[in-house]
Amino acid sequence: MIVGPTNGGKTTAYRVLRDALNTIERNEATDDINRCIKTKVMNPKSVTMGELYGQENKDTQEWTDGLASKNMRKIANTTDQRNYWVVFDGPVDALWIENLNTVLDDNMTLCLASGERVKLRTNMHLLFEV
Repeated sequence: MIVGPTNGGKTTAYRVLRDALNTIERNEATDDINRCIKTKVMNPKSVTMGELYGQENKDTQEWTDGLASKNMRKIANTTDQRNYWVVFDGPVDALWIENLNTVLDDNMTLCLASGERVKLRTNMHLLFEV
């Protein structure tokens, strides 16, 4: 979790760290450069809970993925060894952070309202910038 005042350099700090780690990886890599860190940034307070985690249409009974569920599923299904940082850039709210309880514990599993469970890989990391 990165905490600090507005315009305090939080985003710049994690980007500099990411770029430094990527530079080290590129310089030391002997066989594959695909281990570099990629980031997915989203603001959880800019969308509704349904748009963040997914929701079911009451009329058609169709499930629509949200930003977090779509990004985490896509990263979990990749086969590369790249490290991924999923950045939640915005104030922490009890409503949206509660859905990440099973992600933040030892299970490392995102449980969606549709009943789907997305198991995160060890190369996926959550970063909270508040």
